[in-house]
Amino acid sequence: MLLELDRVEVRYGPIRALRAVSLKVDPGEIVALLGANGAGKSTTLRTISGLIHPNAGTVVFDGTPIQRMPSHDIVELGVGHVPEGRRIFPMMTVLENLEMGAYLHRGDVSKNLERVYALFPVLAERRRQDGGTLSGGEQQMLAIARSLMSSPRLLLFDEPSMGLAPMFVKTIFQIIREIRDEGTTILLVEQNASQALQLADRAYVLENGSIVMSDRADVLLQDPRVRAAYLGEGAA
Repeated sequence: MLLELDRVEVRYGPIRALRAVSLKVDPGEIVALLGANGAGKSTTLRTISGLIHPNAGTVVFDGTPIQRMPSHDIVELGVGHVPEGRRIFPMMTVLENLEMGAYLHRGDVSKNLERVYALFPVLAERRRQDGGTLSGGEQQMLAIARSLMSSPRLLLFDEPSMGLAPMFVKTIFQIIREIRDEGTTILLVEQNASQALQLADRAYVLENGSIVMSDRADVLLQDPRVRAAYLGEGAA
């Protein structure tokens, strides 16, 4: 097991954002986390990456408890995070954005640059351009590439297809599969439930901060409750 959350609770004042959330991710998997807006999906990812410290419960990455670690130490352990909204540095060039992603990496950065340029040829072509001049889809590619520069073993994706044109959505999902096939484990939060379940090995469903369903992705894709709630179909 690469990642395990055990009864994690997060509160924002009197509001319980996560309620005894338990989940696991095994090496080499793509695991999807589904739920409506406000269900606690982004809070779960931010808790894993150290941007939020839980009020209760444990987060264990490859045998190491990380729930009290600062985020930069968690990055060094091998956890990357592609946040919702991309969060690139718009006034910095593509190359400078990528170099920022490698600031904790102690290995040969040039090899990681070669890897991300192979995955994203458009970034190689535009490496001298400011990040803010890229299209939305290209900025999402840059956000993913920047996270790969730290050589993560686990990559957290928060709504990677949000706001993208359909042609870019297809490309982004293909790239996520390629990243997994190259050996990086994926935990994916995605509004497009159908695409996420077709891509993932397993999935969890969050409602009001609690895990209410979990199963193989292909099983959940056919579940009438999931289809009614997240795929816009009437319950059978």
